Amino acid sequence: MVKTPADKWKDMIIKYRKQCQSILKLSNNIRYTGVINVYGRTLTGIINPSLKPLLKSEHLKNEFFIVSNLMSLRKDTSITFGKLEHVILQHQKVIIVILHKNDITYYVSINRKEKGVEKIISSIKKII
Repeated sequence: MVKTPADKWKDMIIKYRKQCQSILKLSNNIRYTGVINVYGRTLTGIINPSLKPLLKSEHLKNEFFIVSNLMSLRKDTSITFGKLEHVILQHQKVIIVILHKNDITYYVSINRKEKGVEKIISSIKKII
């Protein structure tokens, strides 16, 4: 049986959702994990159910738009610098880890009190 484009899309979203669930299980300090496309649109995302979101919907859309632009612009420099491994944005309350693979961006928000961020990043790379 040949899969339709809609079936392939559904399978891809399910795959990303499972990856997000696996990432969320890495630490109780992971606040959010999501997957966004090149246009900054959320393909899937999971908020840690025990934590209150920090951003409202509109602010989150803007954040994802900025991140998608950053990833698109960085693509041109990958020829010179090499493949982008990950980006870490450190804020007072959270650490944002951004990973990019095949035009898909993984966005992970982690509480600042997490001590093993590098270990989490390494584990995320294995998941994706």
